[in-house]
Amino acid sequence: MKKSTFKKLVCLVMAMALIVALGVTAFATENPAPIKIGGIGPLTGAVAVYGVATYNGAQIAVDEINEAAGYTAIEFNFQDDEGDNEKAVNAYATLQDWGMQVLYGTTTTGPCVAVSAETNTDRYFELTPSASSPDVTAGKDNVFQMCFTDPNQGITAANYVKENELGEKIAVIYNNADAYSTGIAQAFVAQAEELELEIVEQQTFLADTDTDFSVQINACKDAGADMVFLPIYYTPASNILRQAKDIGYAPTWFGGDGMDGILTMEGFDTDLAEGLLYMTPFDTTSEAGVAFVEKYEKLYGETPNQFAADGYDCIYAIWQACQAAKVTAETSHEDACEALIETFTSEDFAVDGLTGNGMTWSANGEVAKAPYVVAIVDGVSVLQ
Repeated sequence: MKKSTFKKLVCLVMAMALIVALGVTAFATENPAPIKIGGIGPLTGAVAVYGVATYNGAQIAVDEINEAAGYTAIEFNFQDDEGDNEKAVNAYATLQDWGMQVLYGTTTTGPCVAVSAETNTDRYFELTPSASSPDVTAGKDNVFQMCFTDPNQGITAANYVKENELGEKIAVIYNNADAYSTGIAQAFVAQAEELELEIVEQQTFLADTDTDFSVQINACKDAGADMVFLPIYYTPASNILRQAKDIGYAPTWFGGDGMDGILTMEGFDTDLAEGLLYMTPFDTTSEAGVAFVEKYEKLYGETPNQFAADGYDCIYAIWQACQAAKVTAETSHEDACEALIETFTSEDFAVDGLTGNGMTWSANGEVAKAPYVVAIVDGVSVLQ
C-alpha cells in the first residue's frame, strides 16, 4: 500500500472516530444520566397503606418529571421496610449498594428515626413525606420533613377545638408506645390547658394492633367527655368507632392526619366515621388537587389520601432543589447532601405543591405550612 493511501486511510478512520465521539458527547449532553433517588416505606405489613400511598404519589411525580424532561432524569428505587426499624436500616443498606444519591423517606416515624441516624453519619440528604416526630430531625442537619410536625398538629387541633367550641369536656386516647401519637397528644393537652379547655380523661394503649378498646371508651364515657381527640392511625381508630357505637357512645371524634384513609379501609363501615373530623395538609378542592386525584384514581383505582400527596410533593421538592443546586448523576452523595441542605434552608427556596404553597424549611428540617381540618359527611371528606 502506498504511504499516501495509508495516510488517507488513517485520516479517514480518525475522522470517523471523531464524528462518533462527537455524536456520543452530544447524545450524553442531551440525555444525561439520571439522579438516583432511593425510597423506603412499608409496602406490606400492618401500616402498608401509608407506604403504598407515599410510593404511588412519588412514582407519579417521577413519571411526570421524566416525561417533561424527555429522558430518564430520575431513577427511583423504593424498598419495602414493612414498618419495621431493623428492616428499614437493611433497606437503606440495599439502596447504598445501588448507588443512591438522595433518600426519599422513610414513611413512618420509628423506621425514619432509625434510618436518619445512619444517613446523618453517612451524609445522605433525606426528605421524609410523612414521618412527623421531632425525633426524626433532632440533631441532624441533613433530614427534612414534608409533613407538619406532631407538636404542630396537637397545637392546631386544640386551637380548632377552642375556636369552634367542639366540646365542653374533652378526652384523649393515644398510643403511648408510638412517638407520632404521643407527640401530638402531649402538644394537644398542653395547648388545651393553656386555652383553659377541660381535659376530663386521658387514656392510652400500647400497639396499633390492639383490638379491644372497651376500657378506654368506657373511661371517656364515664367521665362525660362530649369530644374525644384521637391522635392515632385509622386502624385502631376504626375499632374505637365501632366499639363506641356498640355501647351507644357518640361524642365528637377528632383525629390527626393518621386518620386520613379510613374511608378506603377494607371492610370498614364508613357510616361509623360520619361526622369524624381530622387534620390533613391536602386540599383536594384546588385545581392541582383535583387533577392529582383524577390521575391517581385512574392509575390505582382508589382515591388518594394526604400521604400520597406528601409523596408527590417530596419528589418535586427534591428535583427542584437538585436543579437549583446543580446536582447531577456525577455528584457524590456527600456533595449532594451539603448542596441540598444549603438549598432547602435558603431564603430564596420555596416549593408550591399539593400540600402547601410557598413551602419553606427551617434549619431544623421543619416545613412551614399549616394543616387543614376536614369532616366526613355522607362518606366524603369535606374541607372545613
